[in-house]
Amino acid sequence: MKNILIFCIPLILYSTSCKEDNDGTDEMIDVDTTAEADIVSVSFSGDENAYTFSVGIKSPDKGCNQYADWWEIVAEDGTLIYRRILAHSHVNEQPFVRSGGPVAIKKDQIVYVRAHMNTSKYGSKVFKGSVENGFQESTLDKDFAIALEETEPLPSGCAF
Repeated sequence: MKNILIFCIPLILYSTSCKEDNDGTDEMIDVDTTAEADIVSVSFSGDENAYTFSVGIKSPDKGCNQYADWWEIVAEDGTLIYRRILAHSHVNEQPFVRSGGPVAIKKDQIVYVRAHMNTSKYGSKVFKGSVENGFQESTLDKDFAIALEETEPLPSGCAF
């Protein structure tokens, strides 16, 4: 039987979820609604307007109830350029790297690479830069281009 997640009572900084185990008993799992998924590395390959990005993420994944659910590349004006959906949690693989593309940007275009957590929105630790000059760790207001949270593509679920 698959695990079933049911969200229960939210608290001030934490919410708790109830997960039905395979034996039918409920196990309480703490979910940190302030946890952030941070970008820790960015590398790329390919040609202009068709780059592949490999993005390192560190996130406090606890399973499908709390995990980094995507990373994305955003223009300086807040336009979504590319989003890589993460189909499952990475509890025992931290930090982890996932690749995606093709990313249609010019080599000198400045972009932000940031990650999203299913329980707490965007992290503030991002990477900023260009293919031409490389990427450096930076910070970004968590509310920058927050409306992108509703922009497709969006995750359709969590495998594990």
